[in-house]
Amino acid sequence: MSRFIESIRLEDGQIFLAELHQQRINRTLRHFGSSAKININEILKSVHTGDSGLFKLRLVYDLKEIVDVKIILYIPQKHTEFQLVENNTVNYNFKLENRAEFQQMKKAAPGDEIIVVQNNHLTDTSYSNLIFFKDKKAFTPHTYLLNGVQRQHLLYTGKIISTSITLGNFTDFTHFQLINAMNRFGEGIVYPISAIRGLL
Repeated sequence: MSRFIESIRLEDGQIFLAELHQQRINRTLRHFGSSAKININEILKSVHTGDSGLFKLRLVYDLKEIVDVKIILYIPQKHTEFQLVENNTVNYNFKLENRAEFQQMKKAAPGDEIIVVQNNHLTDTSYSNLIFFKDKKAFTPHTYLLNGVQRQHLLYTGKIISTSITLGNFTDFTHFQLINAMNRFGEGIVYPISAIRGLL
């Protein structure tokens, strides 16, 4: 049976974007025909969330129930080089626990992180969505592998713009940033576009 993960930002005892995380869990269960009820608010009642600092609340679940709950101190990753990797078949519409295909792509790439390219369009890194900057505006590829909760939130609030970012135009942007539930807009490392290496 497939298992799925949900990684939720927990900072100084406060949970972020819980509603969007709940919606994703609900969509996943419905898509696979499950009638299970997995409620984030109920889970929160059973775990200690009061410590100060930044933590990842990691939920692992299957189509019947929650399998595992962990609260992990979160330390953001810092990368030096991003390798463009073409893979037109990888499918990550649902946040699966099994990430073997991403691990294989990373292992084969010379950089310490990858950006997956599908049909000449940039999508995501192995664990995050992307934001690109140009003329004081922020853009995200309209092509993505996973429509992350942070990406959804930023689009809903008008902080970023969805657009076509391709092998032919990504160098028109000046900088980029990785975003996900743990890495928010304007808080993480902003990389120069020169940190992206060409397609293998």
